[in-house]
Amino acid sequence: MKGITTRKSMRLFCRGAYLLAFTIPFIGGTANAGFFNNRKSLENFYLNDNKFEIADSNSDDGSLKESPEEELILISEIVITGLEDHPDKVRLEYAAYDAMSIRPGSRVSRLEVKRDLNSIYATGWFSGLEIDPVDTSLGVKLKVDVKPNPVFTEVIISPPNSILSEKVIQEIFKSDYGKTLNLNVLKLRMNKLKAWYSDKGYSLARISGPNRITAGGKVRLRVQEGSIEDIQIVFLDEEGNTVRDNGKPVRGKTKRWVIDRELISKPGVIFNRKDLESDIKRLYGLSLFSDIKVTLKPVAGEPGKISIVLGITEQRTGSLTGGLGYSGSQGFFGSAGLQEKNLFGRSWSSDLNFTYGEYGALISFSLADPWLKGDKYRTSLRTSVFISRDVPQEFRGSNNNILGVSDYYQVPGSSSSSTVYDIDFAHSGINSEAFSSVPLAKASKPNTSWFDYEGDSVLLQRTGGNFSISRPLNGGDPFKRAPWSVLLGMDFQQVKPIDYSSKDRPYGALSSNYSNNSASNSDVICIAFNCAKENTLIGVRGAMTYNKLNNRGNPTSGSFLSLGSEQYISIGKDSPTFNRTKVSYSYFIPLNWLKFHKDCRAKRGKNSSCFQTIAVQLKAGSILGDLPPYEAFCLGGSKSIRGWSSCDLAVARRFGEASVEYRVPVWRMISANAFVDAGTDFGSQKNVPGNPGELLGKQGSGFSVGSGLSFNTPVGPLRIEAASKDLEGDWRYNVGFGWKF
Repeated sequence: MKGITTRKSMRLFCRGAYLLAFTIPFIGGTANAGFFNNRKSLENFYLNDNKFEIADSNSDDGSLKESPEEELILISEIVITGLEDHPDKVRLEYAAYDAMSIRPGSRVSRLEVKRDLNSIYATGWFSGLEIDPVDTSLGVKLKVDVKPNPVFTEVIISPPNSILSEKVIQEIFKSDYGKTLNLNVLKLRMNKLKAWYSDKGYSLARISGPNRITAGGKVRLRVQEGSIEDIQIVFLDEEGNTVRDNGKPVRGKTKRWVIDRELISKPGVIFNRKDLESDIKRLYGLSLFSDIKVTLKPVAGEPGKISIVLGITEQRTGSLTGGLGYSGSQGFFGSAGLQEKNLFGRSWSSDLNFTYGEYGALISFSLADPWLKGDKYRTSLRTSVFISRDVPQEFRGSNNNILGVSDYYQVPGSSSSSTVYDIDFAHSGINSEAFSSVPLAKASKPNTSWFDYEGDSVLLQRTGGNFSISRPLNGGDPFKRAPWSVLLGMDFQQVKPIDYSSKDRPYGALSSNYSNNSASNSDVICIAFNCAKENTLIGVRGAMTYNKLNNRGNPTSGSFLSLGSEQYISIGKDSPTFNRTKVSYSYFIPLNWLKFHKDCRAKRGKNSSCFQTIAVQLKAGSILGDLPPYEAFCLGGSKSIRGWSSCDLAVARRFGEASVEYRVPVWRMISANAFVDAGTDFGSQKNVPGNPGELLGKQGSGFSVGSGLSFNTPVGPLRIEAASKDLEGDWRYNVGFGWKF
């Protein structure tokens, strides 16, 4: 073809078979004459605010606009320069070429060139670009001289005292060190830093930058973590107002330090959403407040600082209580009480209680401080004083009771219908020294004593008090949930055996083994230690617990261990010395066998409301020393072997119990359970002074099998259970609040 010149030139850069830069054949010189005149309009490229711009002299405002009349430029070749000695030359050339939509041989406007250059910069690999358009006989050769980012070596966080640890930074950026810095990748890593802050609860944290990238590849990022400037407490009325109708401000009863000590959030610390949420839960847990409103206010002129405003509505903390009830140990009873949960605004709990029942009465006053002021270990204090009268379970049986007996002396030669018996000290546990109160009897007949049956039930009148301090082993962090806790305390009691008319009754006899207003000595036992009319008990208590239950009220997994010991110290001949130790261990295995309840049919991982479990409990105890019979261990009852009434299985020095129970929710608020209980006194009933257990025909060992239903109520599960005695057809029914363990 005459007049047609053909030239062919190619530059190839291949990754796989990808064609990156080339010059295509150009046909017809006259067809391109108009394109060569546009070089001047391509000569003014510049970088503005990290974006490439192209100035158009034909635009009044300097902006680049593409008009229908704008001439197009033929691109004959694209060359990327500036990477000749770069270690990542291949990867960066590939990234630059791949970012462009212009190809050699295409006719483009200046706007399209500008977009491609912005696309190259948008790859994040380059810190600068320079354009050099060169006219050639084939068109415009577009030379793009790039300035690559430095090799990434270090991240510097400003300020240096941020909570972001070096370990976290290294973990996030570990795959980027030693490589050419990519601003897009850097942005992703910054988002990961933000996500770390958010996951940890630091929701106000902001990360900006890079403020500076050094030639050595050091990137400086600025962190604004968001700190607490102040915490304000505002008391509100029931309608949420800070001022009452009479114009006076609402004043709270609760001391400010009671609120402050429950807060992890403090002025000067970094704001944490999770900490604030846990603070609010703890404040609600005090049962002092009906509503808490939270407001976050920015501090004027202090970017990144906030004030927390807590709007608190106090609830009524005093209450007058009363009710009727029934228990296996007390029979039917009525109670009345006056309670205050925020005494003197210090979060102290006080309780004045009066209970009168079928088998006893109680007047008590207790005071509890859940957290001693200023103690970082969260130590609590509990104390109480009381006076009570009750028929001790140790002297009651299902078919027989031990009733009160008094001693007297008959003058020699006088007539009496009473029968005189010699004392069987070995059986009764009576110490002959206890008769020093009857000197005439000793002088007349030293080996003989007289007892007159009164016919009244034996009562124990107890007057005393106790106190204890307990502390979780939290290592000085009061907000740490510590599984271990310890308790130390003391008990003080005066114990008097009496009858219903308050007469002294230091002795007792079986109600079925008396005649003619007298009782055989072999059926007479000491009610109190040393046959005294009054015992003084002074004891020191220590206990340790380990709690890893997932739910204290209705556990389905975890374990609970309790170990306690009481040491009683003698202060006189009628004050016994003995030690009582008890250990209990419970273990819960979560299950999802039966699917009666809809929550047990939920998808895997969403069955947390299916309170279904197999629960196992083991208990044991032992008493050493001079044991008053009324302080012995009792076996039987709703918290022991459920087939027997309270204390109806054994009165023992030592015991062991085991229970296995299956609990499953059935329908709405109703759950079912099936259980097996077993217990033994290890033959220790005979070692209790007076042997009241065997005198009353208590079996000593046994097991029970039963089942029941429970109803979830605001005060805990209400249990209704039926249990057998050794599968002999004798069933007992229990009603009570809370699980057995």
